[in-house]
Amino acid sequence: MESTASIPILAALAHPDRLAIVRLLARRAPDAMRPAEIMAASGLKANTLSNHLSTLNAAGLLERRRSGRNLFYAVRLQAIGALVEHLVTDCCGGRPDACAPLAARHLVSFTKVSNMPDGPLNVLFICTANSARSIMAEALLRDLGGERFRAFSAGTNPATHPNPFALATLSRHGHETSRLESKHTAGFEGEDAPRMDLVFTVCDAAAAEPCPIWLSPALSAHWGLPDPAAPIGPADQQKAAFETAYQTLRARIEALVALPVDAMDRLELQRELDRIAALSAAPPKTRAS
Repeated sequence: MESTASIPILAALAHPDRLAIVRLLARRAPDAMRPAEIMAASGLKANTLSNHLSTLNAAGLLERRRSGRNLFYAVRLQAIGALVEHLVTDCCGGRPDACAPLAARHLVSFTKVSNMPDGPLNVLFICTANSARSIMAEALLRDLGGERFRAFSAGTNPATHPNPFALATLSRHGHETSRLESKHTAGFEGEDAPRMDLVFTVCDAAAAEPCPIWLSPALSAHWGLPDPAAPIGPADQQKAAFETAYQTLRARIEALVALPVDAMDRLELQRELDRIAALSAAPPKTRAS
């Protein structure tokens, strides 16, 4: 990248809101986000966000994708990479003693998973209320993961207690629920908190929920699914919604548990985590007529 080509990109990033948008989309890469999702996560008004997206797109930092009537935005990782390479080219005159610490910080995501601390992988499931989906995911991994995984869940705005339908669904499938409780993500961010190795958000992106973004060296993936507590209707309808959510989470967690994690590097594992995000509950079996 020539210096003249970097100036429009740097100018586009020279605004706190636009920089925050790029960082948000970078955290969600390679996934794309709808404007409504970006609004929910950033707190920006629609017209303000539209102007920022136009500026970033004109600078070549974003990619617009259309699916039917829906418009999605994704960060152009090649453009970000070219900018970073331009900024650090000839860094420190090539002195390894000066550049090595900087490189070590930013290449951590390419190290082997086997280089993580010995013992089970700590896995955190997060959403907003930590009352239904993340609670069920915690119980599922706790019971299916054996000694290879240790399951946790939390929310950015936790409810006072888990949803009764979530607990009933877990109990119906034989999971112990007496120790499950809604917790705040702040309890997993301090120095004394357990170090997370894998983090999954389970809010439904299609519904533009303000699903939290986890900032840490942990591998992360968005395993969004509809909120089973959202339907307002008779008890049997809510029961069915929670059953579907449970079966979807079970399909994904069984796929996670089946991975040969110890033999995979971080890039391979990240690809598998993203692939698993597309798994859904198996359709119900129908009786032959």
